[in-house]
Amino acid sequence: MSGLLSALVAGAVTRGVFVVGRERARILGLEWQRTNHAGRTVTLWEGAAFATGAAAGSLVGGSPSGVLAAVGGGAFGALDDHRGDSDSKGLRGHLGALRRGRVTTGAVKIVGIGATGVASVVLLDRGREGRDRLQGVASTLLGGAVVAASANLVNLLDLRPGRALKATIIVAGPLAFGAGSAPAGIAAGAASAVIAPDLRGEAMLGDTGANAAGALVGLALVGKLGPRGRSLALLGLTALTLASERVSFTSVIESTPVLRELDRWGRRT
Repeated sequence: MSGLLSALVAGAVTRGVFVVGRERARILGLEWQRTNHAGRTVTLWEGAAFATGAAAGSLVGGSPSGVLAAVGGGAFGALDDHRGDSDSKGLRGHLGALRRGRVTTGAVKIVGIGATGVASVVLLDRGREGRDRLQGVASTLLGGAVVAASANLVNLLDLRPGRALKATIIVAGPLAFGAGSAPAGIAAGAASAVIAPDLRGEAMLGDTGANAAGALVGLALVGKLGPRGRSLALLGLTALTLASERVSFTSVIESTPVLRELDRWGRRT
């Protein structure tokens, strides 16, 4: 029951915060309007609403790890949304900039979400029995890496209306049952609250919302897995991230009939 309540709170707060700020160009001294892939001006406030709603749902559900994952993903994503530049993109671009002695906001985001990811898994793993200290530390570090990699992967999907939110709901759905399901239910609840305007091309998650969504889904996955499972999850997420450096996810989706239809479902043409 508490899991359902936290998901409902996440959805209600997300929707409320979104409605309050969706028409405003500037909030808290920051610009919240962007041009999307179709050249249309949309609000970026959806991402702030998602992160706020997810944090509220986690707080109500008694999940400090969820609060940290949502706030950490949202805050470092917001840094890239509002202070980032377009000179360096992708993992390769940020690492290349570091080799040249320049620290990008993207690199700061990677480190920041990695740190908050580890911290959230530390909270999640408290009280787990049956592991020696070294194994426990390794498992927690693996879990933190999964949270960070998941946050990055959802952000990579946020290139078309509704895509990242659909992925969040689809993956979070099966994870929203059983022990440790709160982060998944919260992610799905917050995503459901704003998917309609996202699909209509009126709003977008940006890094703020996509990183928060991915971090919560990653945390939910970590909660279901032991050290071996976390290792496999990290390998899979890393492989997808590296593949994105060479292959366009949009091209793959458009060339695969089932994925193409799912991706276009509900979207304005």
